[in-house]
Amino acid sequence: MPEPRSLKFYQADVFTSQPFGGNPVAVFPDASGLLDEQLQKIAREMNLSETVFVFPPSDPAAVVRLRIFTPTQEIPFAGHPVVGAMHVLAQIGTLALVEAVTHIVYECNIGIFPAELHARDGQVIRVIMTQPQPQFLEKVEDTEDLYMVAGALGISKQIITEVKWPVQGVSTGLPVLIVPVRTLTGVRSIIPNDKAIVDLCGRFGTNGVMVFTTVTVEPYASVHARMFAPAIGISEDPATGSAGGALGAYLVENGVVEIAPKTEIIIEQGYEIDRPSSILVQVESDDDIIQSVKVGGQCVMVAEGTLKF
Repeated sequence: MPEPRSLKFYQADVFTSQPFGGNPVAVFPDASGLLDEQLQKIAREMNLSETVFVFPPSDPAAVVRLRIFTPTQEIPFAGHPVVGAMHVLAQIGTLALVEAVTHIVYECNIGIFPAELHARDGQVIRVIMTQPQPQFLEKVEDTEDLYMVAGALGISKQIITEVKWPVQGVSTGLPVLIVPVRTLTGVRSIIPNDKAIVDLCGRFGTNGVMVFTTVTVEPYASVHARMFAPAIGISEDPATGSAGGALGAYLVENGVVEIAPKTEIIIEQGYEIDRPSSILVQVESDDDIIQSVKVGGQCVMVAEGTLKF
């Protein structure tokens, strides 16, 4: 019989300052020696949208390597797991906070990327990650395809087509289908069909569908959004950093928001599933060309424990 193992883990709620809001993530600060099969079993046991395992980096430029698992599969990149992991690692002292803004580089399955840890009095108050350059994919213009989109969401095609912006795939590391909807009521009335959404994502080569409207609950928010990703084991996600980056790039590319050299966007998400979230997206542009997309927000630690197996 193999020797039993004990693994320390922490849980944080990401893109919120309040416990039980935002998107929870489990972080295992030392996953060295674990096999892929064990990582997947642990992620299934944690039963959160994502679990992050921290390893020594293979690239000397990075301080840590992160591997991210949903309950059903490993994914190459994600937003809230990175933000949550950076927060946890700083709070437990694995990452040293050297100044008001600590700049680090982390490694994931698609490369190395910078992150900023903003701190006050030795406590992390915000984590901001730089995402890959946006890629704008296929626009959905065919009538039958638009009916497919509407049917998968359980809404009428008209509340999509009455909006002047396109239905389009966008990626800042993880491709997502962006769907504009005319009203907040329309977004809130969505009744997702998981199988139809999986088929839709297969049709357009995305991992999920992010629906948004410019009508918001909070006066400070830019857009109200919902994210559905049953293809990777997440029926509805309360706060999605990777899709938030893609949505931010889409909003700037299509002139949905007022554009500046550094456009700041606040996405509210998770309200329909009682986990209100606030995602900050910063899009830097020059001569109408997007130069960088950053995503960040607050986190709060809610649990720590030991997994024995």
